[in-house]
Amino acid sequence: MSLVTMTRLDSQSADFHQQLRARLAWDASDDLAIHQQVLEIIGAVRQHGDQAVVEYTNRFDKRQVSNAAELELPQVALLQARASIGSDQLHALETAAERIRTYAQQQKLQAWQYTEDNGNQLGQKITALDKAGLYVPGGKAAYPSSVLMNAIPAKVAGVGELVMVVPTPGGETNPLVLAAAHIAGVDRVFTIGGAQAIAALAYGTETIPGVDKIVGPGNIYVATAKKLVFGQVGIDMIAGPSEILIICDGLTNPDWIAMDLFSQAEHDENAQAILISNSSAFLDSVELSIKRLLPEMERAEIIANSLIRRGAFIKVNDLNQAAEIANRIAPEHLELSVADPEALAAQIRNAGAIFMGRYTAEALGDYCAGPNHVLPTSGTARYSSPLGVYDFQKRSSLINCSAVGAAELGKIASVLARGESLTAHARSAEYRLS
Repeated sequence: MSLVTMTRLDSQSADFHQQLRARLAWDASDDLAIHQQVLEIIGAVRQHGDQAVVEYTNRFDKRQVSNAAELELPQVALLQARASIGSDQLHALETAAERIRTYAQQQKLQAWQYTEDNGNQLGQKITALDKAGLYVPGGKAAYPSSVLMNAIPAKVAGVGELVMVVPTPGGETNPLVLAAAHIAGVDRVFTIGGAQAIAALAYGTETIPGVDKIVGPGNIYVATAKKLVFGQVGIDMIAGPSEILIICDGLTNPDWIAMDLFSQAEHDENAQAILISNSSAFLDSVELSIKRLLPEMERAEIIANSLIRRGAFIKVNDLNQAAEIANRIAPEHLELSVADPEALAAQIRNAGAIFMGRYTAEALGDYCAGPNHVLPTSGTARYSSPLGVYDFQKRSSLINCSAVGAAELGKIASVLARGESLTAHARSAEYRLS
């Protein structure tokens, strides 16, 4: 693993932009076989409800469930899980939850209204979703932090009922995940996963309630199912591989930077870790740190494959140029490991989360800093944002016309409607002119 050699790009190279584009390229094309299989699962759940969910759960998770009622965990099971974990783990979960909740409280959208001189009242009403669904990966993967990050903003928003689904292969539950669900205030938990869980949340069954929006990460089957049910329900996003981009002025400990790159590369071989610096000597130092530290890592092979396949070091002239490249990449996670991170952050337009200063490791944001770790990937930070309370709230326009206001607006509406040959629209407005 010490033989990892980082791909190096130089912003002054004539073909730099082509090289960068190739390095960033991510093939997210649909697997048609998976697409068809997921369509069949969704169709079966829509048609047969509980029966289909039970059959798929028994088949894919090696369970022996006889009816859908057995798939729901009672609240006492969550409470027992919370009581079963170690005191250090409980403290960490509760502290992280409180920090996430405090941050989320600042995000709540506010209703507003104003009155025009003619008496018209215009405004915006804010309403929480009635029901939201949270998908949590199961099996070998255990992400209690993901439970907190997805569930707490929903509860802060005022979602009426939060339904969590989590697969339990062989019937084995993860106490950390269930403890996190209790701490976050999840209302109902069903031990189901895969495309069948997404279909059940989208369309509802005799036992599992349909929801208004589905959030949470999952494998390719879950991601495909979320794509296919979008429209019936809302979804958070279709996440690509994890990403980190670090801009460093060459004055941070290179071991710190190497480990920060590892922190995302260890997710999977498709994760992307990129370092930008104006110092060639510093890039050399970080590469030496990578070679020395990598053999110590439990997931060394995954990290190495990620760095070789999609990692990069980019040499730039100055930090201004680094900011330009960062805006083009639009990374999920952006570390500004520089002397004046505030000044550099002012130049950043496209990033999911910005970690400012030498002491702010991206890993803090993954777990307990407070801001959400559900972030846009694959360049979508150009137009989208982290998951937040606002994703669980709806905005309704408020329009209340006075008699005088209706007469004034009616004339304008009549002219525009007749210009579009929509006579009923025009006459509807004209009736109020008197």
